[in-house]
Amino acid sequence: MNPFELTPEKIAAEVFEFNQKLAGGFETLRQIQDVSTGVSDREAIYEEDKLVLYRYKSRTEKQHTVPVLIVYALVNRPYMADLQEDRSLIRGALDAGLDIYLVDWGYPDSADRFLTLDDYINGYLDRCVDVVRKQASVDRINLLGICQGGTFSLCYTSLHQDKVRNLITTVTPVDFHTSHDLLSQLVRHIDIDNTVAALGNIPGEVLNWAFLTLKPFRLMGQKYIDLVEILSDPEKTVNFLRMEKWIFDSPAQAGEAYRQFIRYCYQENQLIKAGIKLGDKTVNLENITLPILNIYARDDHLVPPDSSKALAGCVSSSDYTELEFPGGHIGIYVSARAREMLPQAIADWLSKRSV
Repeated sequence: MNPFELTPEKIAAEVFEFNQKLAGGFETLRQIQDVSTGVSDREAIYEEDKLVLYRYKSRTEKQHTVPVLIVYALVNRPYMADLQEDRSLIRGALDAGLDIYLVDWGYPDSADRFLTLDDYINGYLDRCVDVVRKQASVDRINLLGICQGGTFSLCYTSLHQDKVRNLITTVTPVDFHTSHDLLSQLVRHIDIDNTVAALGNIPGEVLNWAFLTLKPFRLMGQKYIDLVEILSDPEKTVNFLRMEKWIFDSPAQAGEAYRQFIRYCYQENQLIKAGIKLGDKTVNLENITLPILNIYARDDHLVPPDSSKALAGCVSSSDYTELEFPGGHIGIYVSARAREMLPQAIADWLSKRSV
């Protein structure tokens, strides 16, 4: 509507209509009970401290012989990759015949304050890889890293390439100092030592606030106004609430590991400089020679495409493939377009490299 055509009568009519929709929406919300998340059948096969390693139940008679271990980020919860039946990366991967495992890092507490990146990558992740290798009776498995989990997977592969057959990275930050990386530009100015000293573990609410303020109008205002338009539809409302549940289900971050990740990656950009030291080993992406599928999101505001695409110039692999997803950082996992596009593309890519 042209704002110059507004009259007091039209404004009053719009306000009345909005209020009517809002009032009707309360009845929809009242009828909604629990909002479920994580739709695919799975079983826990290994547990250590807060970590749980899951294996998903097969949905096809024939499966790929080499399993895929999904490495999620420490931020938020991994059920985002399995949010609902028709919008689940995991469900799509299972339907494509992949044998899927997933690392759930859990909810760190004060006992985890001094966990390091070495503990997470050379400790927890390495032991999960060994469990999957043993269960599947293979020497090497496929890794699929999601966001920060992709960065972890790159570090792990650099140090343990003998245990990895193929590597898939999705919306994974590699170069943390690209010009369009607003999050990085903000984080570089944080006194991370004083922050961790003051807070210990970093509350999930602090990280959520930082992510939401990157798009404050859209993520903290407009989406709730738009919600009024769908409140008459219970299914769409539940989908909205399911996403909200995931957004605000934010584990705390183990203080020392968080301090190291911010300093090494966001502030010093050491991943592409071969400067990250984990225990007595140094991460050098040039060590990686195995096949890589690097999937990035064209409209990603958290991990800009340039940050992910920088991987091509850092590794020594002669079998490197990039795949652009036409959407954003979260849409790559929960949109209908992603469900149609990504799982089969991943399965096809792996099939050609399964020998």
